Amino acid sequence: MTDTSRDARADALLDVVQEESNRRLKIFLGAAPGVGKTYAMLSAARELKRQGVDVVVGLVETHGRTETAALLEGLEVLPRLTLHYQGREFTEFDVDAAIARKPDILLVDELAHRNVPGSRHERRWQDIAELLDAGIEVYTALNVQHLESLNDQVRRITSITVRETVPDAFLDRARDIVLVDLPPRELIDRLRQGKVYVPETAAAALDAFFSPTNLAALRELAVDTVAGHVDSDLREHMLARGGKMPVRRRVMAAIDGHAQSEYLVRVARRIAERRGAPWTVVFVDTGATLDEARRERIDTAMRLARRLGGDVSVLRGHAIADELLVHADREGVGQIILGRTRERLFARMLGRSLTQQLLRRGAHLELTIIATPVERVRARKRLRLMPMYGRRDEYIFATVVTVIALGLAFIADRYLSVANLALIFLTGVMAVAVRTRMIVAVYTATLCFLGYNFFFAPPRYTLAIASSDDVLAVTLFFAAALICSRLATRLASQVESLRAAHDYSHALLTLGQRLSTSTDADGIREVGVAALAHALRCEVAILARDVEHRLQIAANSSRTLTLTTQDLAAAEWSEQHAEPAGRFTDTLNAARCWVLPLGTEDHRLGVAALRFENHGSPDIERRSLALAMVQDIGQALERARLASELEGARVQGETERLRNALLSSVSHDLRSPLASMIGSAGTLSNYWEQLPTGERQELLDAILGEGQRLDRYIQNLLDMTRLGHGTLKLNRDWTDSAEIVASAITRMRKLFPELRVDTMLPNETVLLFVHPALIEQALFNILENAARFSPPGEPVQVVVRVAGDRLLIDVVDRGPGIPEEERARIFDMFYSVARGDRAPQGTGLGLAICRGMIGAHGGSVEALPGNGVGTTIRISLPLPTPPTS
Repeated sequence: MTDTSRDARADALLDVVQEESNRRLKIFLGAAPGVGKTYAMLSAARELKRQGVDVVVGLVETHGRTETAALLEGLEVLPRLTLHYQGREFTEFDVDAAIARKPDILLVDELAHRNVPGSRHERRWQDIAELLDAGIEVYTALNVQHLESLNDQVRRITSITVRETVPDAFLDRARDIVLVDLPPRELIDRLRQGKVYVPETAAAALDAFFSPTNLAALRELAVDTVAGHVDSDLREHMLARGGKMPVRRRVMAAIDGHAQSEYLVRVARRIAERRGAPWTVVFVDTGATLDEARRERIDTAMRLARRLGGDVSVLRGHAIADELLVHADREGVGQIILGRTRERLFARMLGRSLTQQLLRRGAHLELTIIATPVERVRARKRLRLMPMYGRRDEYIFATVVTVIALGLAFIADRYLSVANLALIFLTGVMAVAVRTRMIVAVYTATLCFLGYNFFFAPPRYTLAIASSDDVLAVTLFFAAALICSRLATRLASQVESLRAAHDYSHALLTLGQRLSTSTDADGIREVGVAALAHALRCEVAILARDVEHRLQIAANSSRTLTLTTQDLAAAEWSEQHAEPAGRFTDTLNAARCWVLPLGTEDHRLGVAALRFENHGSPDIERRSLALAMVQDIGQALERARLASELEGARVQGETERLRNALLSSVSHDLRSPLASMIGSAGTLSNYWEQLPTGERQELLDAILGEGQRLDRYIQNLLDMTRLGHGTLKLNRDWTDSAEIVASAITRMRKLFPELRVDTMLPNETVLLFVHPALIEQALFNILENAARFSPPGEPVQVVVRVAGDRLLIDVVDRGPGIPEEERARIFDMFYSVARGDRAPQGTGLGLAICRGMIGAHGGSVEALPGNGVGTTIRISLPLPTPPTS
C-alpha cells in the first residue's frame, strides 16, 4: 500500500468517525401505529437508566396504553410547554427546557408531529434537529407512512393522503434505525382488543387503514427503508476501511413539468437511497414558452427535490437528449430516470424519440423509464376499450396494410416482374394474419388478390385474365395467401392460448400462496376478494352469515359495490342449494351479480358475488377461472372452520381442566374448614358440661375462624365468577387512598393479630375515583398473602406514593420470595408455588381476583423483587383530576 492510499484511507476513516460522532439520533421505525415503537423506546431507555446513563423523557404519548405508561415509572419527565391557540389550551414539547436540562439521552416521541401554531418550529423534527445541534442525543419514534418520499406510494396503498411528513434527508442524521415489527394479524388483534385506539376509533380504523393488505404493504416499505439505511452505512464503513466498493454514480431524474414530475422526484430519491448515491433533478429548457401551470409544477418538483436532499439543475439547449448526455458525462451520472413521455409517431419511426436517442447514444448509462400512475390508468382504460373497438380497428388495419402494399407494388413495378409483385401482397397478408383473426386475414387476401389482378395482372385495369398461366399464378397466389394466413392465425391463436393458460395457472398459484398465509376466515375472505377482483377485472363481494344468521357482506373489493334486492335473493338461494345463481344463470338472472357458493349443503360458508362492468357474458376461460378460484377459497374457508372447531375443542378441554382444578380445590380447601367446624361443634354439643370455660371458648373461636376462612374462599369464588362473566359493576366514588389502606390493615389485624404492619403514606391527601370496597378487597388479598409468608416478628410494609399521574401502593414482605420466572404466573387462577407469596393451602384465586379488580379500574398489579429478600407486590392506579369544590 502506498503512502498516498494509506493517507486517503486514514482520511476516510477519520471522516466516518467524525460523522458517527455527530450522529446522535436513534429512530424506532414501525409500519403502523400500535406496533410498539414507544414501548421499545421506553424499554431501551429503562435499560440505559439501570446502567447509570442520564436518560430524560422530553415527551412521550402513551395514548392510554397502560403497559406503555407503566414504563414511564422511575424516569424523569420534563414538564410540557402550555400554548394558547384560538381560545383553547394546548401542551407541546418544551425545547428550551430540554436544552437547559441537557441530559445524555432525551426521549421525544412522534417525530412527524405538527406543532401548535405559535410554537418555535412548525414540525417536531425541526425541534429535534435543534436538540441534535445542541449536542443532545435523541431517541424518537416514526411510522413509515410519514416519510416524504413515500407519500405517493402510501396514498396508492391506503387511499389516504398523509399530511404530516418528515424529509428523508433528516433520516441521514440517524445513527441507528430500529425496526419495530409486528405481524398484521397480531396488530389487528391488538386493535380489536382496544390496545391501539378506543373502540369507536378502532372500528373505523379496521374498515380503512388497518386492513391486512395495507399493513403488509406498509410493513414491506418499513423493511426496505431500514435495509436501505443499513446498506448505506455498510458502504461508508467499507470505503473507510479500504474495502472494494463500486464508485458511487450519481442518479439523475429528468422532469418535463407535466403532472407526474413530483412522482418522478420521489422515485429518484428512493432509488438513490437504496444505492447510497447522490442524486439530481434536472429540467431542460429548450426556449419554448411554458404555461403558468407547467412552470408551477416544475418549481414545486424542484422544491420537493431540495427538501428530500437532492440537487437541482436547469439545463438550456435545443436538443434535450444532447443536454442530458453532456450533463451526465460532466457530473458522473450512472443512471437516468425518465417518465414515459408522449412521443410523436414519425419521430419514433425514424428513431428520433428521446428514449431511442438515449438508448442509442448512452450505452454507458443505465436508463430507467417509469410508468407514472396517470399512464397506468390510461393503459387500463385502453385495455377496457379494446374489446369494444377491436373488430372495427382490425379491418381498418387490414385496409391500411393493403393500401401500403399497393403503393409499394406501384413503385416496384418499374423494376420487378409481375410475378415478383405477388410477394409484396403475400407479405402484407402475412403481416395482417399474425396480428388479427382468420376472417380478417381472408378479407386482406381477397383485397390483395383483387388489387393484384386489377392493377398488375395483364390485361391491366380489369379483372379479366389473359392467359392460362396467369390464371394459375393468380390462383396459386390466392391459395398461398390463404394458407399463410391460416398458419399465422393458428400460431397467434396458440400463443394467445398459452398466455391465457399462464394467466390461469398464475392466478390460481398466487391465490393459493396468499390463502396459505391467512389464518382465519376474515383474512381468507379479504385475500379471496382481492385475488378475484384482480384476476377477473370485476367487482367482488363475499357474503357470510352474521351472529343473527343474516347474510351480510363480509369482504368486498370496492366501497362503491352495493347489492340489490335481487342480488341478495340470489345469494340466499345459492347458499341454500350450493349452486350458482343470478346473472349468467337460469336462476334469478335479473340480479346484476353472478353468485357462486363457497361451501356445500352440509357446510354453508357463504357466497361470492361477482359483478362485471360490461353487459356481455364473461368468456369460458374467465368463467372457468372464477369457478376454480371460488372453489379454492371455499376449501380454505373449510380448513379455517375445521381449525376453529379444533381450537374450540382445545378450549373446551382447557375449560374442563380448569373445572376439574376448581372442583379439586373446592373439595380440598373447603372441606378442611368444614371438617374442623363440624368436629368443634360436635365436641361442644356432646361435652358442653364437662368442658372448662376456656376450652369451650377455644372451640368457639376455632369455629368462628374456620367459618371466616370458609367465607373468604366462597367470596373469592363469587368474585372470580363475576370477573370472568363481566358482571362486576363498579360503583365509583371519590375516596381518600389513606382510608382504603387503613381499612384493609384493620381487617388484617383481626385475622393476624400478631402481625406488625408499617405504613408510609403521602403527606397530602390523595383522592381516588374508584369502587372503595373492591380496591380494599384487592389490597386485603395482597396483605393476607404477604402475612402468611412473613417470618414471625418481621413486619409487612405498605408504601403509598404518587408517580406522575398514577398512585403506587407497594406491599413488601420479608418472606422467601418468588422465583423470577414465576412472578408473572402467580396472578393466574389455581397457580401456586412451593415457596413464595402464595399459601399452599389456598385456592390460588386471591391474587387472580386482585388483578381483575385492579384491572377493572384501569390499573395494574405486578410482582417485583423485595429489598434484598422477600417480594414486593405493586398496585398501580390512575389518578384522575380531583373534583373542584
